[in-house]
Amino acid sequence: MSRSNLEVGGLQWRIARRSAGNGACVEVAPVNGQIAVRDSKNRDGIRLQYPASAWRNFVSVVKDK
Repeated sequence: MSRSNLEVGGLQWRIARRSAGNGACVEVAPVNGQIAVRDSKNRDGIRLQYPASAWRNFVSVVKDK
């Protein structure tokens, strides 16, 4: 994981389809073979980046719960 100051203007951010729409979600976007993650309530705040494989593993584990 790394904190990122990447330029976000051209990224295609997505939010979970099952999001409750209350703003308490994260958004993700692919960037340079990694996945950027940000808080939907603070879109200009800190963004984290994870290797795509690590993100896929995380999502897989969460779906199994």
